[in-house]
This record gives sequence, C-alpha cells and structure tokens, in this order.
Amino acid sequence: MKIRRILATAVAAAVTTPVVFLSAAPAFADTKPSAPSTQKPATHEDDPDEDMPSIEELKAAVALAQKEYDDAVVELAKAKTDVEALTKADHPLAVAAAEAKKAADEAAAKKTAADEALVKAEQAVKDLPVDATEEQKAAAAAAVTEAKKAADEAALAKTAADTKAKAASTALDDARVQAFRVLELAKKAKKAAEEKLAEAKDELEFAEEMEGECADEAPLKVALTGPKKVTAGKSALFSLRVSNETGRNLDAVEAYVNALRAPESDDEVIDEDTDLTDRFITVEWSSADNLEWTRFTEKYPSIEIGEIAKGGHADVKLRLTVDADAPAGKGVAFAFSAYENNDGSCGTGDDFATIDFQIAAADKGDKPKPTDTPTPAPTVTTGGNTNTTQQGGSSATPVNGTLAATGANDTLPLGLAAAGAVVLGAGALVVARRRKAGADA
Repeated sequence: MKIRRILATAVAAAVTTPVVFLSAAPAFADTKPSAPSTQKPATHEDDPDEDMPSIEELKAAVALAQKEYDDAVVELAKAKTDVEALTKADHPLAVAAAEAKKAADEAAAKKTAADEALVKAEQAVKDLPVDATEEQKAAAAAAVTEAKKAADEAALAKTAADTKAKAASTALDDARVQAFRVLELAKKAKKAAEEKLAEAKDELEFAEEMEGECADEAPLKVALTGPKKVTAGKSALFSLRVSNETGRNLDAVEAYVNALRAPESDDEVIDEDTDLTDRFITVEWSSADNLEWTRFTEKYPSIEIGEIAKGGHADVKLRLTVDADAPAGKGVAFAFSAYENNDGSCGTGDDFATIDFQIAAADKGDKPKPTDTPTPAPTVTTGGNTNTTQQGGSSATPVNGTLAATGANDTLPLGLAAAGAVVLGAGALVVARRRKAGADA
C-alpha cells in the first residue's frame, strides 16, 4: 500500500534527513517548558515526499546502474585475462625476460672463459725458462695483454647483460603486480556496481508496487497536552487527540506515541547512531474500552483508534513514568498517526505532535505511585454529530471506532519496524534539535 511508502519516506527522513524534523521541532530556548504544539515542515522544500524520485527517474537509475555493472563485469574479465596472460611463457614481457636472462648467462660464461684465459696467460709468463729468449718473453707478455683486454670486454658485456636481464625481470614483475592490483580493484568495482544495481532495482520495485495504490494522502492532526513537570519515579497523565480534517470518514486510524529524556549536557551529541535506550520514558495508554494501562510493546506497537468521522476526533489518555533514578532535566513526548480506508486510500499525519516538560529528580524515599485504574478516556467525537456511541454519524452505523488494545489493525499495514523507526527516529532528532537549540540560545 502507498501508506508504506509514506512511512518509508518518514523513516528515511528521520534517519538521513534531520532537517525535516529538526526544523520542525521547537527549541528549548528558555528554561520554561513550551506549550503543546503540532509541528510540520516550515517550507515546501522540507517535505520529504517532494524529493521522492519518479518511476521514470528510478528506471533511469536502474539502467545506469546496469550499464555500470556490465562495464564492471567486462573490466573484471579483462583484468583476469591480463593476469592469466602474464603467467604464460609466451607473453612478450616474459619472452623478453627469458631472452635477457639467457644473454646474461651467456655473457657470464664468456667472462668466466676470458678470466680463465687471462690466468693461463699470466701463468705462462711465470713459467718461462730462465734462458727464454726475448722473442719468447715478448710473445708471452703480448698474450697476457690480449687476454686481459678480452677479460675486460667480457666483464663489461656481462654487466650490460645483467642490467638488461634485471630490467626485463622487473618489468615482468611490475606488470604482474599491477595486473593483480587492477584485478582486485575490478573485483571491488564489480561488487559495488552489483550492490548499486540491486539497490536501484529494489527501489524501483518498491516504487512500482506502491504507485497508485492509494487514492489520497489527506492529513490527520495530532496534539498532545499534559503537565509542565513530571517527577522521576512517579507517573503523570497526558492526553493525545487525533483529529480528522481530511474531509471524509476514515475507516482505520492508528496512533504512535513515545517519550524520552533530553541530554543532560549541551556538549552531548545525539544523532541517528546514538543509543537512546536509557533515555526512553515509559508510555502507557488507556481508553473507555480499555481501562487497563497498556504499554507499547511488539504485541501492542500502536493505539488502534478505528473509525473517525469527518471533522471528528479521538482522545486517548497517556501515562508517562520516568525512571526513579533519572536526573532532573528536560523531556519531550511526541506522537504520530496514520490511517487507511476500505477503498484503499490512506495517509499519515502531516506532523509530529510534541510537548516539552521538566523532569524533577525524585525526592529521597519517593516510590512510584501509578494509578492502577485510570479514569475512562473520552469517547470518539464525530464533528457535530451528537451521537457519542457511534462514529459514523448514524444510529445504523456499526460501532467500530472506540480505542482498543488490540495492537496493529490487520487492515492497516503499519509494521512495528516502520512505525517504530518513524517515531523513535523522529524523537531522537527532536531531542538533538532541542539540545542544539539550547546550546545556541
């Protein structure tokens, strides 16, 4: 359903686009808690849905990602071929290295022979008889000179051959190293291109599934009211109101509420990676049909409001309990709502309702004193209809709109992961915004 796309947009905005929520949340600009308010993006540019890519754009992204992947596959195949070729003896660089080594070996052999000839010539001079003639002495000396010249030339030739062989071997080794480097880069490029292509396909598939499945996305209004101070270890009652300003009757409405403590220090940084587990404030709700306080859990991730007639609203009581060991400071509660109709139309609240309050540290010896049986919450009103027992505006309309602790409505595809990410993500960013604003004030 398209409502999933709406929620997905809100989730993405909460995690990756803080400006959507940060610009919306009022700052802790002074020491007094602010009045309850409903917030929405200040400008057209802050609306995350405005940046949702079209089907055509997503198809173009898939095509581009496919081309990049195909190119990466080609490059990887080429890199593998190059590496394999460099391991074969008939590669030009391998041939050059082999020939250079052969020449160096031959030059070494010639130098060895020349050195041996020089040694023999020098020994022949030493072996001349005492009565050797001048001609014999001159011939022996000339032989030494000739042998020394040949040895020197052989040494130079060997040096040159060794240098050439070393260069050829280095060239081959460098080429192999470079080929393996290119191969590894090609593997990484292919993997990255493959992941990018898969992501682009997923986004296109998601958008195609969502496209056109909702008739409208008309807004709901949510508002929170409550005390200005909550004492740690004790409970405080708040109220949530969801108003139907869509201009039509709504068949299935749900609400999500959460609360948390603000940072204790302006130096503390909170972002989407921050673990906020120890900052959560316990939130429970009750209604006329559900007198027991119900805590938000995986089993009951939301408040199922049900039907709300055009122009009507639903009220529900909330109970917030701050941990007894929580320090004094500031807190914030926030709420979000969504709906879906039997005809397939759906939508979400166009804002998060927020309310700020002071947290007073528990006095020594204080213990939590929650109320076990709350006062029944108001029933759903119908926007001008005096019938308070039914929501459709007619005595013949079936009663299906009072609040009930039944968890998520089967007809409303708002999973815990999506809804929780929206609420918790927004809450974290609201707190971050307030911390920053408090630091700048």
